[in-house]
Amino acid sequence: MLAQQIVNGLTLGCLYALMALGYSMVYGMLQLLNFAHGDVMMIGAFAGWTAIAALPAGLPAWTRLLSALVAASAASVAVGLAVERYAYRPLRGSGRLAPLISVLGASIVIRSGMALITGGRSKAVPTPALLGSGQLAVAGIRVDAVRMLVVGVTVALLLALDFMSRRTSLGRRIRAVAEDQEAAAATGVPVDRVITVTFALGSCLAGVAGILAGLYFTQIDFYMGFGMGLKAFVAAVLGGIGHMRGAALGGLALGLAECLGVALVGPVYKDLIAFVVLIVVLLLRPRGLVAGPSGRSA
Repeated sequence: MLAQQIVNGLTLGCLYALMALGYSMVYGMLQLLNFAHGDVMMIGAFAGWTAIAALPAGLPAWTRLLSALVAASAASVAVGLAVERYAYRPLRGSGRLAPLISVLGASIVIRSGMALITGGRSKAVPTPALLGSGQLAVAGIRVDAVRMLVVGVTVALLLALDFMSRRTSLGRRIRAVAEDQEAAAATGVPVDRVITVTFALGSCLAGVAGILAGLYFTQIDFYMGFGMGLKAFVAAVLGGIGHMRGAALGGLALGLAECLGVALVGPVYKDLIAFVVLIVVLLLRPRGLVAGPSGRSA
């Protein structure tokens, strides 16, 4: 059972890691928390579900899945850019409290709007029809197709993002703006455009996490982004807010702690476990699991 819970924890941790990256990228750039990030993920989940439901059932499963991932990413990017344009950009430079209140308002608007559209009802995701019900059993550990899909997509995206951030001119610009916006602008870096691209990348990851979460839990609802967003924020803080590799590590650590804790003390304390882990880590290492030598997130 312990080995099975580790597999479950890694799968759940991958979802948290994708979400936590969005938090860390925006915080590293603007020193602000995007509390609408979970709702952006929820929009992606519904967009992906709509794509799956709209396509004929006779199409190959991979075609419907790919369409769902594309639709989820596109919808989440559109909503994420709208949040950046109308909730953040007009208040940039006005302190931290005003943008925080603005984005909380945007979160409520997005969530309430989806509640009105769906009538507050959850939607079932036909995971077995798309991925089958077969399982791969190794040494008593069961790994089904949805878990392999979640881990595979997450690893591919994390590797691509890490390569982009360290090996491309866009990645260097993002790191330059995160380090010092004024100095980056003085060297010719288009700061506003880089911030917009960063929001788009984080929102894209959130959209992918949304449809993957729907496939994993087999249902979605308008409130799913609140819980997932809160856990992703915890994961980002655990890893070291503002550090992309730290966000991925924090997501995996939180997923493992949650699933192992559920196995030991029961599912009733699932949410409590996440915050106990956060408190313990911050008491022992206040800057998170990954931090630069100066004490700030690298």
